[in-house]
Amino acid sequence: MAAKTYSVLITGANRGIGLEMVKQMVEATRPIQKIFACCRDPDGPRSEALQALAKKHPNVVTVIRLDVTDLSSIKQSAQKVGSLVGTGGLNLLVNNAGVLAHGTVMTTSPEDMQAAFNTNIMGPMNVTKEFLPLVQTAARASGAPGRMSCSKAAVINISTVMASMASLAASYSHMPAMSYRVSKAGLNMLMLCCSEEFGKDEILFAGLHPGWVKTEMGGSAAHIEAPESVEGLLRVMDSLTDKQNGAFLDYQGKPIPW
Repeated sequence: MAAKTYSVLITGANRGIGLEMVKQMVEATRPIQKIFACCRDPDGPRSEALQALAKKHPNVVTVIRLDVTDLSSIKQSAQKVGSLVGTGGLNLLVNNAGVLAHGTVMTTSPEDMQAAFNTNIMGPMNVTKEFLPLVQTAARASGAPGRMSCSKAAVINISTVMASMASLAASYSHMPAMSYRVSKAGLNMLMLCCSEEFGKDEILFAGLHPGWVKTEMGGSAAHIEAPESVEGLLRVMDSLTDKQNGAFLDYQGKPIPW
């Protein structure tokens, strides 16, 4: 990330892309003062790798309990992070937590669809709303009026090419995942609405596709490993300006058709 990025918050940080993002941020020679690594069960067995990172870098990584489907959990975490960032605010919020269920229109249950909406749309919306005052504080404290960047004040949503309506026909037959596609398309619209509403605050919003990544969600047949994906994501995030506010890009910086 850019040299002026001081505080970052990542949801779903205990595994996959989120965990790899914490690893690369904390191990690189970048002056990130605080990384708030959020997950639903920080004391559970699936968070051991994250806790090990936090133990190794106690002055940088703070593990925060945050369940994106629980508004009270989001509010509590926002209060805690607010007390830790102080007047500098939160420079970068990464909405990474997500769920994927496989199914067609006919095989997707109402419960699967509701779970996808709760995690992939409502979660990022509520997280963004509760943490927005901290991001606004960072924008005002930046000392760089008129510019947008992830090192100043930004909200990045981890989206997917599967949300692209223009690209649907090329992949639907072998990977329908209807609830995932619909919810992530909704996430993209949420991102666009935010880019319009908070442009006056000079907060950058963008949606990024990490590629098909070999994680628990992506599966072993995926195309790339998590380190390659995250390296690309961080490089793209580092390059974003006001010209990309509201953009939908992949991990190599290429625009994805809506």
